[in-house]
Amino acid sequence: MGVEAGAQAARARALAVLRIRSRALAVALLPAAVAVILLAGAAGDRLEGPVWDTARWVLTPFAVLVLLAAAGIALVVARARPAMSPTVPVTEEAAPDLYRMVRDLADRLDVPAPSAIALTPDCDSWLEDRTHPAHGPPPAEEHHDIAGAGRQAHRRHPVAPVLVIGSPFLWWMRVGELRAVLAPVIAGTGPSAHPDIAAARRFVRGLDAAVAVASAPRREPVSRVVLAGVGWVARLLLRSCRVHAGEMERGVAAAAAERAQAVDYGLRIVAQEQVGLAYAGWDRLLTRVALPAWRMGRWPSRLDAGVVAALTELSRRDRLAEGFASRLGERPACDLLEEPGTVDEAASLLAARLFHGGPAGSGPDWSPVDWSEYPDEVVDRKWRLDAARLHRVLDTMGVRPASGPTAPATGAPTLSRVLDHLADPGTARPAGSTPAGSPAGGPAVSGPHTAPARTPGAPDPLDDEDLSGTTAPSATLAARLSAELAREEAAPSPATPSPASDAAALWDDRALPLFPLQPPRTARELLADHLTAMVCCAAMDTAGAAPGLDWLDGPTLLIDGERTADLAPKVLTLIEDGDATPLRVWLSQLGIRPEKPVRLG
Repeated sequence: MGVEAGAQAARARALAVLRIRSRALAVALLPAAVAVILLAGAAGDRLEGPVWDTARWVLTPFAVLVLLAAAGIALVVARARPAMSPTVPVTEEAAPDLYRMVRDLADRLDVPAPSAIALTPDCDSWLEDRTHPAHGPPPAEEHHDIAGAGRQAHRRHPVAPVLVIGSPFLWWMRVGELRAVLAPVIAGTGPSAHPDIAAARRFVRGLDAAVAVASAPRREPVSRVVLAGVGWVARLLLRSCRVHAGEMERGVAAAAAERAQAVDYGLRIVAQEQVGLAYAGWDRLLTRVALPAWRMGRWPSRLDAGVVAALTELSRRDRLAEGFASRLGERPACDLLEEPGTVDEAASLLAARLFHGGPAGSGPDWSPVDWSEYPDEVVDRKWRLDAARLHRVLDTMGVRPASGPTAPATGAPTLSRVLDHLADPGTARPAGSTPAGSPAGGPAVSGPHTAPARTPGAPDPLDDEDLSGTTAPSATLAARLSAELAREEAAPSPATPSPASDAAALWDDRALPLFPLQPPRTARELLADHLTAMVCCAAMDTAGAAPGLDWLDGPTLLIDGERTADLAPKVLTLIEDGDATPLRVWLSQLGIRPEKPVRLG
């Protein structure tokens, strides 16, 4: 370990953690030491008498129990598997140039090179210790995650941690920028190799793993009681180590940053700007583009390539990002991989698992989709399925088809049916008001578009805070849509992995998704999405519009090759005010016929 101030502070904190471990061991051995003294005194005819005999009879079994409990706790801490981040392994054969760059960087920093490289579908990079015996030999599906993990026989030689790199960095950053970003990360292998810091980290990670084992649901009463005691002790030790462990990691990070200052310092300032930009593009791509596809049972197979397209589109729209487009002429970091497409596909599937909870492999209900197929396979299908759900809910509510001289005689689904229902003056009234023509306090007169009466005792949709700013028909329809979608999601699906069939693919027995992207959509948002889908279906079937993909906003409607960006305010006006005039004017200007039937999914 170097002479950096941060490294010395980290070693001092590591020694403090190890002292806590030593004190815990001393507390466990203290009753046994006292019992040995009492037994030795009896053997030497020194500690005799009824008081000493009673002390020996009481303390000796107690010491044995304490030793057994300490041994059990130590066994759980030593054998519990520490948490390991889900990653895509990258072998040296798959990325020789990347390994060469990392080793050259480690040589310049005078630190040990990472033992292996892995990718994570996130905008972050770190070092991860995977030398615990529970991490090897690895399962068959991640057999090459740690280079030589299954053949590691000599534990005397410390193994360097694994370098985990965010996959969006490889596609968006240039080679020099990636090198500058990874320099302080790789510099952390120096302090990590110090025996005191490594021992302190193993102890803390073991305690954390023991707490996870004790927190796992179990049915056996005996094991539940035993593990409850183990968890209590592990949490007590973790609380004692928390401050020292945190300061130790801060010292390691400070030492790594100080050592890496001499390597590409000027370029690192520019690269940090690209880190923030890549994070913004990655978040936008996942929430606006990938999430709708995942909900349809399709996973985009080139997410990292999509980041480049999204940020390039951002540079075209935003004047502040104009300079970023010129970087695309330089060599991208993904050229350091032998087969970037294969790695991108693996990272995209892992992202779907982490952020949405999809299965580990492709299947009939969980298949990859290329960006060129996204508009037809995802956007068009999503809109038509949402439109079909909207009309199905209207059928259950008893809403009649649209009437008028231009309405289809077959009762086919139309956009006019939805507009007439949401904008019907007989139903678009504040809660508690009385329709015209009915006596005060009397029952409302049902019409062709009036929603059915609410069941006595059922909650009023207008009482929902999210729906309080909408009209009565919008609130009722939104509540019904939310309930219908909840029933569909609760129904068993082949795309949902069961614990029995997919247990081996889970990490640390935790339920997927590990990192949900967004909270569940509110009833108001569901109604807006379904109404927008119905408008888009009408535009495609009556005005020749086409589904499209916007890299920053996700599914979009293309009319004459141009994206429409002014539909959302008109949809919200209809939902919140019951005024369909702005939307009808917009439809008329674009030649969309709301009275014509549409094709549903």
